[in-house]
Amino acid sequence: MQHISWNLFSATGNVDAYLLYKDYQRADIERDDESELSMHPEGQES
Repeated sequence: MQHISWNLFSATGNVDAYLLYKDYQRADIERDDESELSMHPEGQES
């Protein structure tokens, strides 16, 4: 979905498509942070 919203924005300049792209980007970063935290539970760093 991220690529679709980027392609739509780059083809049309539609601001809503850009905002959707940024929302997906932010969600991916948050998901990566959460999975990284679950890999290193508090007090059990590798």
